[in-house]
Amino acid sequence: MNLSIYFSEFRYNIKLAYPIILAMLGHTIVGVIDNIMVGKIGATELAAASLANSFVFIAISLGVGFSTALTPLIAHSDAENNTKEGRSVFVNGLFLCTTLGILLFAIIYFAKPLLMHMGQPEEVTVLAKPFLDIVALSLIPMVMYQAYKQFADGKSQTKNAMYATVISNVTNVLFNYFLIYGIWIFPELGMLGAAYGTLISRLVMIAYMHFALRKQEMFKPFLLDIKLSEVSRDMLSKITKIGIPSGMMSFFEVALFVGAVWLSGMIGTVSQAANQIALSMSSMTFMFASGLSVAAMIRVGNQRGLKDYVKLKTVARSIMLMAVIIYIGFALFFIVFRNYIPMLFLDNKDLVNEVVNSEVIAVAGQLLLICAFFQISDCIQVVTLGALRGLQDVNIPMIITFISYWIVGFPVSIYLSLYTEIGAPGIWIGLLAGLTMAAIFLYLRFHILSNRLIRNN
Repeated sequence: MNLSIYFSEFRYNIKLAYPIILAMLGHTIVGVIDNIMVGKIGATELAAASLANSFVFIAISLGVGFSTALTPLIAHSDAENNTKEGRSVFVNGLFLCTTLGILLFAIIYFAKPLLMHMGQPEEVTVLAKPFLDIVALSLIPMVMYQAYKQFADGKSQTKNAMYATVISNVTNVLFNYFLIYGIWIFPELGMLGAAYGTLISRLVMIAYMHFALRKQEMFKPFLLDIKLSEVSRDMLSKITKIGIPSGMMSFFEVALFVGAVWLSGMIGTVSQAANQIALSMSSMTFMFASGLSVAAMIRVGNQRGLKDYVKLKTVARSIMLMAVIIYIGFALFFIVFRNYIPMLFLDNKDLVNEVVNSEVIAVAGQLLLICAFFQISDCIQVVTLGALRGLQDVNIPMIITFISYWIVGFPVSIYLSLYTEIGAPGIWIGLLAGLTMAAIFLYLRFHILSNRLIRNN
């Protein structure tokens, strides 16, 4: 294999992907910051935030996954220089994302009583309910923002989302600090302060994105004088046909990790807090793969519009290779520092909870060791999914992800964690099994489709 043809694409891949990675990393950092600041209050509060966020993560996965339908459609119209179609994709996509955000908030709000029937510790569920109300409301601006982000990404203008996320993170940290601890004129709200900080930061994020794009000349033909009459049944259908399977793929994966949160809660508060630490770290590193996945979606979508299928396969493989190299580095980092990373999330000077905190640190270290290995499978499957979305191939990948995560991965997690002495590490062994299977079969799917396009061209 001549690797030089893939290495030659790295520079452009990095140029396109790094703003996306920073933007996605920023979203995850919001959650990590919340977990660190809430964790300093106590392990029970951290477990409660974890339980509440598990509901929100499911909704976000659907919203973000659905919105990714816009990127390949915009990239395709951009390659053809078709402004009219690009505007239609954006306007209809924004309408759908706004509707979906409101719907997801309503579902979570009315599904809140389920918290009491999930086998979680009572003290955790009591704290989780009011936290969930506030964070769920932030879904509306969050999903609306995704329409702007995916549109800008599809035009290969990936820095706008990066700046929006930086501003959002600064806002989140400031309001977390003010509202958790009651600084200056603000009330002391404890863990609820973190929820309000998230809501405020997401409102700021969409406001910035809207006005920033409107001021840029290249976006004015798409954003100015938008009318509801531009909503088209044909375009809504076109977006939905890609968006629903894309959303379900994201849902299947995120729900797998949410299932891990629930399983760890059934084992106990220590396992749930440890799981949240490992999940926070893996979610943060996962954003690198997610950013590369969007880059693959954009580049494959462009090459599909240009009908250069040999180049299409080359750029997709180059991004996959980049991802593997990066994640081998992350794996080594997790292995070396697995016993030190958990200390960032807990108050080591808390004498009252010293025993519980020590147990959490020990279990989290075991989970991070497994996490080190499954990240490699995770990066391959998510980047390959991006390439398949660029080809607008979503139905078969949806089936592959469902089987991998819910027929293979989660049953293994249930058995090993609840019916053997392995406990919490068994949850993550199941995650590793599901992600590895998805990586293998999704890559085979891309290999078959790309070769077919080359032969038929």
